[in-house]
Amino acid sequence: MASDIIFYHNPMSRGQIIRWMLEEIGAPYDTEILDYASSMKSEEYRRINPMMKVPAIVHKGRVVTEGAAICAYLADAYPEAGLAPREDEKADYYRWMFFAAGPLEQAVTNNFLGLKTTEEQSRTVGYGSYDLAVNTLSGHLADRDYVCGSRFTAADVYVGSQVLWGTQFGTLPKLDNFADYAERLGQREAYKRGKDEDNQLISEMQAAG
Repeated sequence: MASDIIFYHNPMSRGQIIRWMLEEIGAPYDTEILDYASSMKSEEYRRINPMMKVPAIVHKGRVVTEGAAICAYLADAYPEAGLAPREDEKADYYRWMFFAAGPLEQAVTNNFLGLKTTEEQSRTVGYGSYDLAVNTLSGHLADRDYVCGSRFTAADVYVGSQVLWGTQFGTLPKLDNFADYAERLGQREAYKRGKDEDNQLISEMQAAG
């Protein structure tokens, strides 16, 4: 019997964020693995995401793309998982999830591409400068365990993925606040399950050539 969720994915992509989120909510899901060179560009998939990017989900016939949006959507769609924000958590939840999806993502990408902002340009770009964006997030994590305080939420799946990935591959500095946060997140069973699933898929893909 098909599940309510179809997850469109490539294990060497930001789809790892959504794999983790799906493991956190604990609902059954079907995974469709797409190849960058072929199936991701197919007419069938373009009807789901014209951008020809993963991840994407289809939940009860409704398409959701964009990592932060998928995390927020799934938290709302499966409230029993306890990952949606409580009333007093909403400000931090939405602020920092979209900070990570907007200014931080732009800052990290441009820095990786070697695009440095001048002081004058920093007034134009939404993130100001790479250092400003990085230090702003680090400062928020200085006196709390998770994005919203002491409780893990879906915002931590998205923000945490940026920190885990960035510190592992060098697109974010290994600041103490990031290292401590990443250590807490890396102990979550859902994170470990998702990571193991994707590592297995990557091994199979590499073995197949």
